[in-house]
Amino acid sequence: MLKEKQMNEKEEHKPLSDRHKKAVAAVSLLIFVIFCGTVAWFIGRPMIALIKQPETFRAWVDSHGFFGNIIFVGMMVLQVVIALIPGEPLEMGAGYAFGAIEGTVLCLVGTLLGSVLVFLLVRRFGVKLVEVFFSIEKVQNLKILKNKKRLNILVFFAFFLPGTPKDLLTYAVGLTKMPLKTFIIITTVARIPSIITSTVFGNAVNQQNYWVAAVIFGVTLLLSGAGLLIHNKFYSDSTTEEKEEK
Repeated sequence: MLKEKQMNEKEEHKPLSDRHKKAVAAVSLLIFVIFCGTVAWFIGRPMIALIKQPETFRAWVDSHGFFGNIIFVGMMVLQVVIALIPGEPLEMGAGYAFGAIEGTVLCLVGTLLGSVLVFLLVRRFGVKLVEVFFSIEKVQNLKILKNKKRLNILVFFAFFLPGTPKDLLTYAVGLTKMPLKTFIIITTVARIPSIITSTVFGNAVNQQNYWVAAVIFGVTLLLSGAGLLIHNKFYSDSTTEEKEEK
């Protein structure tokens, strides 16, 4: 009886086979895809619609008090995790509703939490998770992420400059060997100028400083163009270096 009991216990604690692990991962990924699609449709769309009505959003924030701050941080986390939801309207809405300083802090906290969650999920599920939101071609075109020598600096500038594909990068960096701590420091610091620009713009609109808002918009537009050019240059240089090494 004792031997039979021990054999049963061993069978119960038998580790999952590779086939079972793949099945569990596939089911988990499917659940995540369904969850993201559902949230984007039933929560993301109404959320962005609310943000696009500044006065209504400001009234909503005021009616919820401090709890409104927590909800907004949750919105930012959701935006980062579900890349289908645009981030700029949320950042500008934060400046309008909370002011430039508080809005910036809330945006940074939300993007930090969301980025860490994305990073850990990608490390768990790999490229299959990235493909939920982006085509494999877009992932493969980010060859700058394979440049081990300049990975940190390239990622920093990609998040620092407006106009670069930050949503894609947030997911793609998890595929590299960059440590989580390094990723947190780089992306948090690099995002500050872009977020400040958006929140200051939103606050200027709230204060009816339309000239200030217009100047910020113009500067952001120029920086976005410069950001795309620099991003493309880094991509080109990185690709050239890889070909030479081969």
